[in-house]
Amino acid sequence: MAYYGDFTCKQDILREFSFGVNYYARQGEHGDYKQDQSLKEYLKGCKILLAWYGQGDYEGSAFVLFAKDGELYEVNGSHCSCYGLEGQWDPEKTSVAELRHRIEHGNLGRDAYWSDGVFDVSLKKILTRWERQH
Repeated sequence: MAYYGDFTCKQDILREFSFGVNYYARQGEHGDYKQDQSLKEYLKGCKILLAWYGQGDYEGSAFVLFAKDGELYEVNGSHCSCYGLEGQWDPEKTSVAELRHRIEHGNLGRDAYWSDGVFDVSLKKILTRWERQH
């Protein structure tokens, strides 16, 4: 597991995608943040391989790669100053080949604009390990 930027653990992912840190986020009966129970249950069955959340100038962007039931999935999210990542947990099935292509021919994992947005080398190592094990 590799966490970058503002993600340091699975709980951070749950917090940000459930309600973010925005003042106007959904709140529970007593003003505390309400967690998305379906996302909490979903994450129990996931092995987070890499998670990154960068913020700058009141904007943010996130990338999460995880394994579930022997398959690879990714989630991408972004926001402006008005909101956070809440409601953007939308996993898409992906593959090692697709991710490698985006690293080598795009800028996946090499975005210096965002805090700690350079994780391409770690992502390549994770993908190599995944290929060897599956």
